[in-house]
Amino acid sequence: MNDMSPIQTTLKDWETDQEVRWCPGCGDYAILKAVQRTLPMVGADPKNTVFVSGIGCSSRFPYYVESYGFHTIHGRAPAFATGIKLANPALDVWLVTGDGDGLSIGGNHTMHVLRRNLDCQILLFNNEIYGLTKGQYSPTSRVGTPSPTSPIGSVDRPALPCAFALGSGARFVARSYDVSKDLPEVLVAAYRHKGAAFVEIFQNCIVYNKDRFDDFTQKAVAADNQVACRDGEPLLFAKGTKGLSLDHDTLSLKVVDVIDGDWQAAGVAVHNPRNRGLAHMLVEMPFGPFPMALGVIYDDPAPTFESAVVAERASLVAGKSADLGKLLSRGQTWTVA
Repeated sequence: MNDMSPIQTTLKDWETDQEVRWCPGCGDYAILKAVQRTLPMVGADPKNTVFVSGIGCSSRFPYYVESYGFHTIHGRAPAFATGIKLANPALDVWLVTGDGDGLSIGGNHTMHVLRRNLDCQILLFNNEIYGLTKGQYSPTSRVGTPSPTSPIGSVDRPALPCAFALGSGARFVARSYDVSKDLPEVLVAAYRHKGAAFVEIFQNCIVYNKDRFDDFTQKAVAADNQVACRDGEPLLFAKGTKGLSLDHDTLSLKVVDVIDGDWQAAGVAVHNPRNRGLAHMLVEMPFGPFPMALGVIYDDPAPTFESAVVAERASLVAGKSADLGKLLSRGQTWTVA
């Protein structure tokens, strides 16, 4: 949990005078508003808040939030965020990236900021396409995705951002989508987590990958194709008529029917965000046979990177005084005539 004393702000306090320059209808607009609504909810202070981004449509984000911000280089936002947090651990650092920026050229940096457990919020906008560079397939594009670089369909197996995060040692993993009413709730949980909080946000690219997520985000199908992950609640969907149960023979999840609301009799699993094994199963479920798992999937805090660095520094200087002259004269010295 962030340690800063909460202050009173409104959404307007987090809006800048910059013209928001995304394509009309882009899902980034909804994500921006969700973040700007969340910041007052958690008592964040603009003077202590930093947004860091790489390259891509999502990475315009720092211009549109009234706080400190760094628009950095392709894939390297985690390195900048690490330096910022180490220089001033009291700062509240948000890292904004995309599926191309964060999982291709930046995949190595994303892995290390997660395994180190730097205390920051990582928002990965996943539109399954390269938007800024005009529609090439990205690391998360589905097999068969047509694009300028795959005119008859991509043959690459897509990366799963949340599975990648868990495999990198992330202690907080969540999923939502751009226009979800639950997105602020997920962002609040990420903010309250002490450590690297990874949030995958499905984002509609209106130009190059339009309506890619309609099969689980549209109102007509959402109930049947989404399962909400909430601590202590059964993993039910389809208005409570179906649920997810553990298949003990295969150690994997399976879909079961729930009769007359009796989910216990059907063996429906109860969500536990501290269960890493369950989290892996939820993020790796193939969509279609299974619903899309949304919400806080994993949340199990561990000591942070910057706290360990600060403690190490303190132990090294304990009982010592700073004396540059003494340091320079240590060991053998020579006088040059």
